[in-house]
Amino acid sequence: MIPTPPIPSQKPAPPWSSWEKWLQSPPGRYVLGWEQKCFDQIVVDVFGFNAVQIGLPQINTLSENRMPMQALLINSQDSLDYASKYHWHLIEGSSSELPFANESLDLVVLPHVLEFAADPHQILREVDRVLRPEGRLIISGFNPASLWGARQYLSRLIGNPYLPRDGQFISLIRVKDWLQLLNFSLDRGHFGCYKFPLQGSSTMHRMDFLERMGNRWWPIFGAVFVVSAIKRHQGVRLIGHIAPVRVPAIQQLSPAAERSKLKEIQDTIK
Repeated sequence: MIPTPPIPSQKPAPPWSSWEKWLQSPPGRYVLGWEQKCFDQIVVDVFGFNAVQIGLPQINTLSENRMPMQALLINSQDSLDYASKYHWHLIEGSSSELPFANESLDLVVLPHVLEFAADPHQILREVDRVLRPEGRLIISGFNPASLWGARQYLSRLIGNPYLPRDGQFISLIRVKDWLQLLNFSLDRGHFGCYKFPLQGSSTMHRMDFLERMGNRWWPIFGAVFVVSAIKRHQGVRLIGHIAPVRVPAIQQLSPAAERSKLKEIQDTIK
């Protein structure tokens, strides 16, 4: 009896492979187009010296920014084909251990990074470490409280998710709570992508009117959000006991003494 040869073990798919494939679909291109416009509006008035985008080389979030140093942080599994068309400084590293010095960056952009991270809190702590005081952080993500989020939840039950299966989508309320704990103040936020969660390109083009309607009538239910936050200085606290200081009382003068003092001042002036 001929023994059956062992079946070679298959390598697991990269965690971003399904995400990259989804971005090439009509809904993916639709999301990237809306986010590009949104990022352009936010970063154009952010000033400083060093700006970094973490991940998602399919979009250039810093295209309208004028900082002299612009870098893209990628990991070994990111596709370099997209990054090669931008004039970026490419840096290979991990988003959970950023290869930057403390308080060395003026702008950090996280396009859909937290959703695909094993520990999003660690990424935010690292961003807080490398950002200068008054530095800007911009985050984009999918909104679970939307038609897209509802379809994703229902389609997961039947094994055919609409959005990438690997993503664990985080609500904007939770992102705000995390940022406030790190002493970030929210600067501005945008919701967008109000079209129905369909696949066909021609069908999505016919739903352009929903963008105006959604922006007016149900703005918080957009499929995607972009939020901007500023790192603030930590409050100063006094530690220890402070000895009270007694202010000496002002001596009261009699009317005659006041007239005499005033006459002395006038004589001095003369």
